[in-house]
Amino acid sequence: MAETERWLVVGLGNPGPKYAGNRHNAGFMVVDDLADGERWKAHRAHAEAVETRLDGVAVVLAKPRTYMNLSGGPVSGLAKFYKVPMERIVVVHDEMDIDFGALKLKKGGGSGGHNGLKSLTASLGGPDYLRVRFGVGRPPGRMDPAVYVLRDFSSAERGELGLNVGRAADAVRTVLRDGLERAQNIYHTAV
Repeated sequence: MAETERWLVVGLGNPGPKYAGNRHNAGFMVVDDLADGERWKAHRAHAEAVETRLDGVAVVLAKPRTYMNLSGGPVSGLAKFYKVPMERIVVVHDEMDIDFGALKLKKGGGSGGHNGLKSLTASLGGPDYLRVRFGVGRPPGRMDPAVYVLRDFSSAERGELGLNVGRAADAVRTVLRDGLERAQNIYHTAV
């Protein structure tokens, strides 16, 4: 296997049990699902990583050990260490501009105010990585968006969360196996 055939799939979130159920940790939840019980190992790039195969495709799953706003350094470090080009990096992250349970997949674009994406784009030298955007919905009323994403999913949302996380994991598998366009046709939720 040529090194350039390997993919890097990164879930964004905040480390530690305090944040585990937060909306901001949707990316961690999806890569945990993809790891399917495999043991996460500390990587020198300040991340937890699992080297595995998904549907026959070589992949490194990763969760930065920094806080969300500093995710770029670990992701850039992993990409350099594993020699993964930007077009083979998939980032799974929470997205407030999408309804809870909806998915949007795309290549590149702006940060939409998401500080994790701002950090990634700066560290990777551009925005052209693939994204699986996990809808968490807008905050109610005048709630500060920063407060909203650091809250746990509601009890009603938790009832559907496992299904939504599994669907996002399936979308990632489809991107790796069949490409972005095919995955968009299957998983991209119309709003």
